Amino acid sequence: MATVKKDDRLTTSQGFLCVGFAGVFSKTVTSPLEVVKILSQIGTFHSKRGFIDSFSLIYQTEGLRAFWKGNVVSCLRLFPYSAIHLATYKKIVHQHMDGFGYISQWQAIVAGGLAGITAALATYPLEVVETRLISQNCREPTYRGVLHSLSHIYHSEGLLALYRGFSLTVIGAVPFSIGCYTVYINLDKLWQEPHSRFSSLQNFINGCLAAGVAQTLSFPFEMVKRKMQAQSSHLPHYGGVDVHFSGMVDCFRQVIKTKGILTLWSGLTANMVKIVPYFGLLFTCFEMCKQVCLYRNGYIVSPLSYKLKPGVDQSLGPSELQEVRRYLRNRQFHSQNSSMRNRW
Repeated sequence: MATVKKDDRLTTSQGFLCVGFAGVFSKTVTSPLEVVKILSQIGTFHSKRGFIDSFSLIYQTEGLRAFWKGNVVSCLRLFPYSAIHLATYKKIVHQHMDGFGYISQWQAIVAGGLAGITAALATYPLEVVETRLISQNCREPTYRGVLHSLSHIYHSEGLLALYRGFSLTVIGAVPFSIGCYTVYINLDKLWQEPHSRFSSLQNFINGCLAAGVAQTLSFPFEMVKRKMQAQSSHLPHYGGVDVHFSGMVDCFRQVIKTKGILTLWSGLTANMVKIVPYFGLLFTCFEMCKQVCLYRNGYIVSPLSYKLKPGVDQSLGPSELQEVRRYLRNRQFHSQNSSMRNRW
């Protein structure tokens, strides 16, 4: 998957905020595509006419704000998800490093998958709420906001309803990880050069390619998961789901039996269209935030460019650089006092 590169010149809080802001911005801009994708996965009437007509049908029936249904809870989920994912990933990687501090790419991908499952478990109720908010008609809502949704689902359907379909997250992590690894081991053949020489543009393309392949392989599991999250006997039309089922296996069976096997990839077009703008905005926004932080930390001359400040050791961390600057200021102050005393 495409990820932003860690920069030791940023503090932990600055790095977290840069990633968080970039994620919120990119999610918000690409929210219309996410809404169309999820409605297609659920199988609501909006998706019956195809990818393009879904936009006009949603606008006609619910208005412009319908394209941002569930975006608030999706953005809120991003922060705890990212924090738990990063902490878990670091813990797993640290335990599997060799004596030289290295870990194989396959182990890193597995570590990323396990970290993703852990983060998903902790934040899964918010994902269920996002699906319910998107599936409902925002002009005739059953749920009003995040807290009301959590409370309503818990009291009317029980705690397990907030984790309905979670097993598919675990199962889907397997083809997802295989897709990432398959892309990675063939990148040197694609570019005809080793990984260490890839440019920023090549790494961006690699991330988009890995996301496309991995998400395509795991898409059937996500599609069934969304149907399980949305379906409820307490909602009008059972949450808008186009098939009725009693569990995970039965959902696969009913979809294939009534709609055909290709229906397991319903919403894939919107997902593929979303990949490039999402990761493009994610990287661009992260870099802009990083430039502001690097300027505040004293590494670059302007927040509008990456021109390095002369005389600054870029290998120093933020706290180390502050100590050096404090030492130089104190030495300059004492030097000025000494010269004044000598004059007298």
